[in-house]
Amino acid sequence: MSKILIIEDEESIRRVLKKVLIEEDNKYQFIEASDGVQGIEKIKSNKLNLILCDIKMPKKDGIEVLQFIIKECPEVPTIMISGHGDLETAVESMRLGAFDYISKPPDLNRLLNSVRSALKNNDFTKKSRSNLKKSKEFEIIGDSNEIQDVKNLIQKVSLTNAKVLIQGPNGSGKELVAHQIHLNSSRNDAPFIEVNCAAIPSELIESELFGHIKGAFTSAVKDKAGKFEAANGGTIFLDEIGDMSLSAQSKVLRVLQEHKIQRVGSEKDLIVDVRVIAATNKNLRNEISLNNFREDLYHRLAVIEINVPSLNNRKSDIPALIQHFLKDISKENQLTLKNIENKAVLELQKYDWSGNVRELRNVIERLSILSDNSVIMLEDIIKYSNKK
Repeated sequence: MSKILIIEDEESIRRVLKKVLIEEDNKYQFIEASDGVQGIEKIKSNKLNLILCDIKMPKKDGIEVLQFIIKECPEVPTIMISGHGDLETAVESMRLGAFDYISKPPDLNRLLNSVRSALKNNDFTKKSRSNLKKSKEFEIIGDSNEIQDVKNLIQKVSLTNAKVLIQGPNGSGKELVAHQIHLNSSRNDAPFIEVNCAAIPSELIESELFGHIKGAFTSAVKDKAGKFEAANGGTIFLDEIGDMSLSAQSKVLRVLQEHKIQRVGSEKDLIVDVRVIAATNKNLRNEISLNNFREDLYHRLAVIEINVPSLNNRKSDIPALIQHFLKDISKENQLTLKNIENKAVLELQKYDWSGNVRELRNVIERLSILSDNSVIMLEDIIKYSNKK
């Protein structure tokens, strides 16, 4: 039984962490501490397998606790919990020897993956590393020829540090490919940092990626580390890179060429060791011809290209995806697991899935919640799928 210490001054966060981990494995044993001083006392009096530690706490903060852990029991992996704006401190904790850090509110999939990884990594055995690589968290479902080609490429490229460009329509599962490459690589015990380039305003993207120094612009009230620093030693996933500004593209190119970054407003070079995986739903060659994307950056990124097929191009995978989603959704929503009749499956295979796997999952979730019987019938598909 793994004994986990949670050091966190917010009771609600402690409760959420325990609930999520118990649902994952009810064999975990929990010890709690509400501040850094109490946490250190618990560490002294218990043989622990894992520590989850908040950064900002009364009496002693998380960095002080981590320094004690590194000195007195370095064999115990520690996952830091950082609040909004604590990225700088979280990066510092990784340098000190923390296993990983999780932002508040905790992303549940990221938390579970990190806890599993920490507990398995703590064994320092080939078997645990192998088990880690077989993690089901980001499993790619399907046996079609198209998806098998993708899986084969993942296995080949994961063993290297080659840069990868993942292309495919929205909702097709590009992020799963990126996660699988990281999990099957030698960097799998280091951070995996995701950046949605389309979701960050163009005027903030450089600060997000490379950080900034105090006074670099009006709202820069203190130094801040960027995503590349946070990913040092691990992998950074630049999702929707086709939406990145030309200015930011030139700086990413420099990182790929020189393995150096500069925070916004600084002239000091910082060395980073980061594997870059990028993804886009755009045709970058067309974007190059329109002067929206740098050709030199494209060639740097596209050492290995992986094209993720649309769901319409691998409809033979729909039955397996449906079964996977039914189990996943029933667990997430605490619903009774439903079956689905063959006629209903065949009907779903006829539809045009412009939203790809993501759209299919949404439909299965709707059917799981709204259908009245234990078996999803053809009439349920017609009534609730919103497809024609």
